[in-house]
Amino acid sequence: MATKKLNMIYVGGVDDSVTEEILHAAFIPFGDLKSIQIPKDFKLNKARGFGFVEFELDEDAAAAIDNMDGSELYGKVLRCSIARTMPKLAHGKALWTADEWIENNLNDEETMELGGGEVIEPANMAPTNE
Repeated sequence: MATKKLNMIYVGGVDDSVTEEILHAAFIPFGDLKSIQIPKDFKLNKARGFGFVEFELDEDAAAAIDNMDGSELYGKVLRCSIARTMPKLAHGKALWTADEWIENNLNDEETMELGGGEVIEPANMAPTNE
């Protein structure tokens, strides 16, 4: 299992007009930054509404979460937390077929339907062809 990077913050609720420079200015008071990323939807050519801020030190990331979670930036409330690492997958393998991802992202009441009629139920977390 991958270990969590405690210096990488997920920042949700980011307004479309916020740039990496603006996020940098908002988070630099808490410590030295390694990187900032705002993923884009290339089909729509706009930001996807979230970003990642990586600090040099875990303590700086914790201070940023404490101070910035629930704060407002460009009229939107930010949600800040430690970023979850994505499981490493074999080339060409879909994320939702990874058991670890399913266990962590499927609630007890939910089922997930995959292509070809496969259904994943929380009880067994394994795809079935019924």
